[in-house]
Amino acid sequence: MSLRIDSEPVQTFSALFELRGAPRAGDLTLTSPIGSTLAQLHWSPGEALLKDGSKTRRFDSVDALIEAATGAAIPVAALFGWLAGRDERVPGWRPDLSQIGAGRLQATRDAPQPRADLRIVFERA
Repeated sequence: MSLRIDSEPVQTFSALFELRGAPRAGDLTLTSPIGSTLAQLHWSPGEALLKDGSKTRRFDSVDALIEAATGAAIPVAALFGWLAGRDERVPGWRPDLSQIGAGRLQATRDAPQPRADLRIVFERA
């Protein structure tokens, strides 16, 4: 997973990831390329937790949780749909699902600014 935010200065984030569950309840583990855990995210109704290192932070929603972990608001419900090959519409986002069969997803956020580019290479377990 890589995310580029065209802010000033440009922000970039990249990690290996393991995503389980659904938009309503799930887990996301972000790992560095050398295998160390960067963060563990967990969400369920009424609970959104980010564990990084020895500290755990609570958030009001899964969307706020994802933004804290990656630096940008990524529409989690739509992300599950996109990874399943469904063209879920989210205001400001343009998913490119043309390479889903090859395990590649790209989605661009044009609004609100700054522009963000999300790229995911995945394999289904």
